Amino acid sequence: MAGRRARPRPANRMNLTIHRAGPADLDALAAMFDAYRQFYGQPADVPRARDWLRSRLRLGESVVLLAKRDGRLVGFTQLYPGFSSIRTDRTWILNDLFVDPPARRSGVARALLDAAADFAREDGAVSISLETGRDNEAARAAYRAAGWVEDQTQWYSLALR
Repeated sequence: MAGRRARPRPANRMNLTIHRAGPADLDALAAMFDAYRQFYGQPADVPRARDWLRSRLRLGESVVLLAKRDGRLVGFTQLYPGFSSIRTDRTWILNDLFVDPPARRSGVARALLDAAADFAREDGAVSISLETGRDNEAARAAYRAAGWVEDQTQWYSLALR
């Protein structure tokens, strides 16, 4: 799994391609990942973003899919592996999804969601899941439009730091 590279493939007719991130993508990805973290209220820190991503990718702890339009990074999604004890099988968690603001509402998020589902399916996973805020109507509408089902379970969290 860690060594397998997703083939770059056209995501739509608008010169959008999706491919799995590698070492050569780290600088551009770190800048966008930092913007994503800032969107969620974290202070700007590109070196921290770069170190985090480098470690996840080097250790095979996550898979990052990049969306590029005309060779320029316009979005990414990061997936973390998981497991289902009930189903005794592999799952994937779509933890991060970000589209550069000028590229929003142009099919990038949908292409990334579809590519993430394709990746998880090809990896043999039984499911892929994500979490978003109940007040994030735009994201929830995009997920539903891509075929994702909003379940009725309630997640709980406990802050440890």
